[in-house]
Amino acid sequence: MIQPFHLAIPVHDLALARKFYSEVLECPEGRSDEQWVDFDFFGHQLVIHYQEREQSTNIYTNSVDAHEVPIPHFGIVLEWDHWEILAKRLKSLNISFIIEPYIRFKDQPGEQATMFFEDPCGNALEFKAFKDISKLFAK
Repeated sequence: MIQPFHLAIPVHDLALARKFYSEVLECPEGRSDEQWVDFDFFGHQLVIHYQEREQSTNIYTNSVDAHEVPIPHFGIVLEWDHWEILAKRLKSLNISFIIEPYIRFKDQPGEQATMFFEDPCGNALEFKAFKDISKLFAK
């Protein structure tokens, strides 16, 4: 059993972010207050905290497979079928992808599906799945 992680992230629009995590990603809501909301993020504790929008426009990326991967980002590893369902659902909701859903390392150890997108407050997320979860850390 993997221990759940706890992650707290800033959001400049609590209501909009709350709607995104509860309705788009279908994360059940936990405790909340006027300045923060807990979510069950696929068995992990994600907390969105209100913070005024920063004026910084610094965007950091790392080139991976000819894609510019946003840094920082967070996400979850899903079962393959669940990832496919979510990718299709996000496309139907017209989510703007940073990196469209695609397969990496096809027919190699660590074959994985991945996609990147942002929440409404600019937090980058990666959702991925492995053909064989036992190859999560395969070289």
